Amino acid sequence: MSTLHDFSIPFLDGASRPLSELRGKVVLLVNVASQCGLTPQYAGLEDLQKTYADRGFTVLGVPCNQFAGQEPGTADEIQSFCSTTYGVSFPLAGKLEVNGDARDPLYAWLTQQETAPDGPGDIKWNFAKFLIGREGQVLGRFSPMVTPDDATLVAQVEAALG
Repeated sequence: MSTLHDFSIPFLDGASRPLSELRGKVVLLVNVASQCGLTPQYAGLEDLQKTYADRGFTVLGVPCNQFAGQEPGTADEIQSFCSTTYGVSFPLAGKLEVNGDARDPLYAWLTQQETAPDGPGDIKWNFAKFLIGREGQVLGRFSPMVTPDDATLVAQVEAALG
């Protein structure tokens, strides 16, 4: 596998869909959780979605329960929480494992990429971010502590959009 578009993942509606559906879009892929101290980043992610969606950008949220059990909900509970609490309009995948023996193949690929400002390796916590270009290549990786309105992140999103 060499690009984001080579993978398929489940979404909250239970259907598995190919990420080739995102071809031509710039994607900010983020492992998310509803009960984390960083959960308010959903608001900033939604702001990015609203600001750049018409230019071919999308956030893709990937719920994960691997970090202190901070995403324990069902698919319906996650969808409800995200839409009612933060007005999330961007797509949300089904829960995936991002580290360990059961790591989803998408994250096996992502975590092996030579990236900056954060380098390759395991996901450290909820809200780790990967910026993916229109052709599915990884353009950058940002730590969970980098907020969606961080100037460096926003500049890279804008550069990727052209």
